[in-house]
Amino acid sequence: MRKKQYRLHQSDLSSLLENLRRRGYQPYGPQRRDHAIEWLPLDGIHQLPAGWTTTTAPATYRMQERSDQALFGYWTGPDSLKKLLHPPEACLLKAEYNGGVRFVRQAPAEVKRAFIGVRACDLAAVAALDRVLLSDRWVDDIYQANRNGALLIAVNCTSSAPTCFCASMGSGPRARSGYDIALTERVGDGSSEFLAEPGSEAGASILEELTALAAPAGWEKEAEESCQSAAAAQTRAVDASSAPAVIDRTFDHPRWDQTARRCLACGNCTSVCPTCFCVNIEERNALDLRSAERLRVWDSCFTQAFTYIHGGSIRTTPKSRYRQWLSHKLARWQEQFGMPGCTGCGRCIAWCPAGIDITEEMAALEASSGSTYPTGVSTHGN
Repeated sequence: MRKKQYRLHQSDLSSLLENLRRRGYQPYGPQRRDHAIEWLPLDGIHQLPAGWTTTTAPATYRMQERSDQALFGYWTGPDSLKKLLHPPEACLLKAEYNGGVRFVRQAPAEVKRAFIGVRACDLAAVAALDRVLLSDRWVDDIYQANRNGALLIAVNCTSSAPTCFCASMGSGPRARSGYDIALTERVGDGSSEFLAEPGSEAGASILEELTALAAPAGWEKEAEESCQSAAAAQTRAVDASSAPAVIDRTFDHPRWDQTARRCLACGNCTSVCPTCFCVNIEERNALDLRSAERLRVWDSCFTQAFTYIHGGSIRTTPKSRYRQWLSHKLARWQEQFGMPGCTGCGRCIAWCPAGIDITEEMAALEASSGSTYPTGVSTHGN
């Protein structure tokens, strides 16, 4: 049976926010701050980045004005839902001294948040985090508390950034699953309208309560064609199906050395990646030594200490750490979790200060995967 589809005017988004608050959700949405698009609490639709877009390229991300007032006419910024569902820092345990030592641990409280403007690639990233943090042998209770209270309102992409390659990863530009409501923006003179499609019972209930009109015939076809045009415009691609074999065949290829000479091992790519989930544990003491906290913080496989064991670190060179990251994203993740750890969002390309492009690296490795490596180049070491 064909899902019921709705026509929302821009003003209906205000009613949508009110509906979400009545249901106990704190709305979050994309907002322009510090020359980037960030996920922040949303008080009204006036905070959405109307009339703004972004330009991206290797090592480049810039905000610029559009010629219209589209609310969602931008591409992904450094933020993803990972920042809120799998936060950069979380307290696991507190110790307090007041004549004796008392340990305090509070179970994570479920937080109800509605995210408006989630791109298809980031829906795929949430599905990847769900697989790792909820569906594996151990459940991450912090992620679970944040995820259980999340309502996802997607926005389909009708254009692609130069750094996007979601089409090749099968994760976009149109949202196919994982959302409660999916919107496709139709930009008009001075305001927008939206094709709204429910993806869950909660989403259908919300749209029914808005008393929205049925979408005109032809809107769905136009939305599909716009998303297909966005996919066709993408110039970058990665073949995830062949990636594990390519990486295995080129594990000692000199290309890794060439890339390592550019890599700063800064960890930017892992910070902006919507699926990187690695963490470390830190102890922090108060200056008066009367309290301490055990914190879980994001970690990166690009730090030398990441693989530290008794006697030293295992991956001591940028080459070994970059190879580990790319191999994990596109090969080992598939073996372990049955899906790639990359969604084609392109953030790692834009936010790498050295301009290293994962699609370019994979293309170079694939092109040479069946050839004999050049002589006179060392391919050994970490």
